[in-house]
Amino acid sequence: MKVFKVMAILGSLIACLSILSCSMAKSSSAEPSKKEQLERLSGTYQDAVPYSYGTAFGQRIFTFEAGKWTLQFTLGLDPNLQQKVFQFRTYGTYQVLGKSNVVPEAYNALFLEDKKFLTLLTDNTDLIGAFGFDGCQLEMGIEKDISEEGCALWAAVDICHEDHDLLALDAEGLLYFGLRPPDNNMCTAERRPTALTPPVSKQ
Repeated sequence: MKVFKVMAILGSLIACLSILSCSMAKSSSAEPSKKEQLERLSGTYQDAVPYSYGTAFGQRIFTFEAGKWTLQFTLGLDPNLQQKVFQFRTYGTYQVLGKSNVVPEAYNALFLEDKKFLTLLTDNTDLIGAFGFDGCQLEMGIEKDISEEGCALWAAVDICHEDHDLLALDAEGLLYFGLRPPDNNMCTAERRPTALTPPVSKQ
């Protein structure tokens, strides 16, 4: 009789362990949350076509790898970027914070900019003056490190090292960022955008 009781207990234990094992397996194979997906971004994302910034057009190319990011942004006067004005480049690390209280599908994100670079792509003096580049000692076609001194809308790194942004990822894998303000200032959390840009897609 005791033997049967012991066998019954052992059987119950094995059944419990099997259930626990299955439960753990299901848990470990669960899909990562949106936040985790955003934290694990990898590869290159870019605008399918340049999109409108008022009377100008811009194209963004982002890369992500192991918590690091880069951005190359090119602005021109036409939808095909045949009349380019400048190219801005930056890189650093990023963090995905809590969910946005303003844009439900988005997360607050913090992008750190370790370096900032600017390349002048026009010799039109009126455009150079209009964009505030005339005091930056830029040479057409030559990338300049503006990290220490800044230039026009971009502050020096020691003044503005942080970019307080939004991030969202939809069911198709399209990635969305926050809509930047006209003065480009997202240096503090209070300056975080309240709307999203058109998406960039993985290449």
